[in-house]
Amino acid sequence: MPAKLIDGKVIAEALREEVKQKVAERIEKGLPAPGLATVLVGENPASQVYVRMKHKACQEADIISIGHTLPADASQEEVEALVKELNADPDIHGILVQLPLPAGLDEERVLNTISLQKDVDGFHPINIGRLAQKGREPLFIPATPAGVMYLLEDSGVELSGANAVVLGRSNIVGMPVSLLLVRANATVTICHSRTKDISALIREADVLVAAVGMPEFVRGDWLKPGAVVIDVGINRIEDTTRKSGYRLVGDVAFDEAVEVAGAITPVPGGVGPMTIAVLLQNTLRAARLADGNKNG
Repeated sequence: MPAKLIDGKVIAEALREEVKQKVAERIEKGLPAPGLATVLVGENPASQVYVRMKHKACQEADIISIGHTLPADASQEEVEALVKELNADPDIHGILVQLPLPAGLDEERVLNTISLQKDVDGFHPINIGRLAQKGREPLFIPATPAGVMYLLEDSGVELSGANAVVLGRSNIVGMPVSLLLVRANATVTICHSRTKDISALIREADVLVAAVGMPEFVRGDWLKPGAVVIDVGINRIEDTTRKSGYRLVGDVAFDEAVEVAGAITPVPGGVGPMTIAVLLQNTLRAARLADGNKNG
């Protein structure tokens, strides 16, 4: 029997609608609408698309969004000065610096500059540090890893005691999602480019999160029958039958995996929609934190 499809579009739409409703309730109470500021440095086409999508989603949820664009040759000081200006703006509750930054800029220094209470991307070292510590709670969790966990929870996947394999160890997805799975009491194995016999480790996984950025890397016969597969990868491969000349595939060979897995996310339409939905949720949370600061 083919795997159950975990439809990220449907789940994300429900979350976005919930956020929109809560924003409306804030405004009815006389509280300000949440405000998100984006910072885009340079003209990376993919980054421009992502930022436009985030602004469109904010507009649909009645969240105020303001875009700031700096040239690719902007200095470290100019980028940090803009972030500090946004930190001081009471109408801005969340700040998102679109990554990657152009070569020559120190990403960590920029992320360190963002106020902890406005770090809606969850990449501030203190937020990541709290995520890694037992008994500590980060103010914000990175959107894509949080979206992965939301999909698992919404699908009723039992994580406590499960063997989970995370394929990839990036700061943006692999490492944070591994920490979140540990928090959910899963036993986690992280695989990467130096891991020996990856396929054997994946065959032991009750839950697989693939975030390695390699098209259709995981084959269907690598999977444990009935495993839950969350495919974070979005890769372009040539397809002359398409008008665009390409199609999008994940890190998992979907047509093979769907015959073995118990549940699986499609690409596109799986994890991607969740990232923006969680960003909206984080921006609403940032506005609520600001409410508390004013009352405190």
